Amino acid sequence: MKLTVVGCSGSFPSTESACSSYLLEADGFRLLIDMGNGALGEMQRHIGLYDLDAILLSHLHADHCIDLCGYFVVRYYRPDGGRCAPLPVYGPAGTERRLTVAHADLPYDGAMSEVFDFRTLTPGTQTIGPFTIRTERVRHPVEAFGFRIEHDGRSLTYSGDTGPCQALDTLAAGTDLFLCEASFTHGKEDIPDLHLNGREAGEHARRAGAGRLVLTHIPPWTDPEINIRDAQKVYDGPVEVAAAGAAYEI
Repeated sequence: MKLTVVGCSGSFPSTESACSSYLLEADGFRLLIDMGNGALGEMQRHIGLYDLDAILLSHLHADHCIDLCGYFVVRYYRPDGGRCAPLPVYGPAGTERRLTVAHADLPYDGAMSEVFDFRTLTPGTQTIGPFTIRTERVRHPVEAFGFRIEHDGRSLTYSGDTGPCQALDTLAAGTDLFLCEASFTHGKEDIPDLHLNGREAGEHARRAGAGRLVLTHIPPWTDPEINIRDAQKVYDGPVEVAAAGAAYEI
C-alpha cells in the first residue's frame, strides 16, 4: 500500500496544509480517506480529478468532509460532457443530507446521488477494492469511526478524530503504520471524548504494539514538536508528524 498525505491540518487549514485527507493506493485502486477543507485542490497534485475509485469518511465535521461539496461540482458539471458515474462514498448515516445542506444550492434535492453512491458505515469489516477495512466507533461529539485497513499482509490504522478509547487499541493492535490524531497538548487541554494529545497517541501506539506512529490532525495553534516529544516519552517506536505531500510505503 502507498499512503500519501493530501492534508493533515486539524480543525482548519494552515499555511502549510489542507485539512484531513489521505490517499491510499494498492493494485491500481485509489481510496481517499476524508476530504476536509482545501483537500480538493491538494489532491490534484497527486492524482487527476476523476481518478478516485472510492471515498471513505471518518465523520461529518467540515474539516473531514466539506470539500466533497466542491467535488460534487467537479463530477456533476464535467466540462467534457456528461456527468460522472456515481462514485462510492462510505460515511456515517446522514452523509448525503449533510453535504446537501452544506452545498445549499443544488439543482434539486437528490442531485448528490447522481454522482455519489452513498453507503452507510457501521462497525464491522468490509471489502473496498483490494482493501479489507475494519470500522469501529471512536469517541467524538458526533458519530465518528476509526479504520484498520489491510492489504497483502500489511496494515494501516487511522484514528479519525477521537478521545482515548479501547476501540483504538483494538484497531491498532500490531499495525504497521498508525496514523493517529494529536490535536491537543498534554497538560493544556483536557476535554473528554474530543481529541488526543501527543502523549495519549503515544500511549495508544505503545499498548497496540504499532510499528510506526505518524501524528496528524494537529491544528495550527498546537506545537507539533511538543507532541512528538510527549509521544516519544511513552512509545519506543519511530514517531513523526504528518506533512502535506509525504508518502509512505506500507
